[in-house]
Amino acid sequence: MRRIARGDRDAFDELYRRTSPWLAVRLRRRCRDDELVAEVMQETYLAVWRAAAAFAGAAVAGSAVGWVWTIAARRLVDALRKRAREAQLPHAALTAPTAEDEALMAELSDTMGAALCRLAPELRQVLQAMVLDGLTVRETAILLGVPEGTVKTRARRARIALREVLS
Repeated sequence: MRRIARGDRDAFDELYRRTSPWLAVRLRRRCRDDELVAEVMQETYLAVWRAAAAFAGAAVAGSAVGWVWTIAARRLVDALRKRAREAQLPHAALTAPTAEDEALMAELSDTMGAALCRLAPELRQVLQAMVLDGLTVRETAILLGVPEGTVKTRARRARIALREVLS
């Protein structure tokens, strides 16, 4: 990643050669639209090229592959949310919800979406990363910049809170 951050195309080509088949398979498990998967892959590797210097790596016990997957998962979720928003008819709202809340509502049923919106933001972020984005506890910890134990605790608290709201 350091070589890519310095603009080394050979290093980027090697990363792409090693990770793109695996990444394509993993994305296709979550989305059957090959065109969308190809678009997400392109956006992912463009983001990797541009942000390679931001990769923290060993400093946060992360791997380059995990970082690439985190970017790809986020890009896929964004693309699916965009598609869902475009499919919906416009509707007027009394209050303007945040973009994240709108995306969550589009992804989930009204009841579940409303329950998620009632969660504290840090709990909602963990659920979004782990459930919607399909990230592991470790990947979520790296993404949010918190310890793995904190991710597990927040996930448990979020599940308990959702259970209470939905019952």
